[in-house]
Amino acid sequence: MTEPRKALVVDDHPTNRLLAEALLRKCGWTVFLADCGQAALTLAAQHPFRLVLLDISMPGLSGEETCARLRAAEAAEPLHIVAYTAHAFPEDEARLLACGFDEVLVKPISRQRIEDLVAKL
Repeated sequence: MTEPRKALVVDDHPTNRLLAEALLRKCGWTVFLADCGQAALTLAAQHPFRLVLLDISMPGLSGEETCARLRAAEAAEPLHIVAYTAHAFPEDEARLLACGFDEVLVKPISRQRIEDLVAKL
C-alpha cells in the first residue's frame, strides 16, 4: 500500500480553505487545514506533507515567513510549497519564487488548476 498523499492548506479565510480542501480531496489527497502560519508550522512538525498551499496575506506570520520556516525545518522529503494568493502581478510572482515558493497559484482556484498542480507531484 502506498503512503497517502498529504497536503496542508493554510489560509485565514475559511471559504478559501474549504474550496482548496474539496478540490484536493477529489484528486485523492488527504488534506489538513490551518488558519495561520503558526498552526501550519505545528502541523508540519507532526505530518510528512508533500504539498503546502500557503496564503500570503495572513495575520501573525506572513506566508513568506511561514515558507521560510517550513524550508528551514524541511525533512529528507522536500515540500512542494505553493503560494496560494490573490496577488497576481508578475513582480509579486517573481518575489514569491525568489523567497522559496515552488510556484504561485492565483485565487480564485479551479478544479483544473488543482489537477494540473498535483499531476506534477
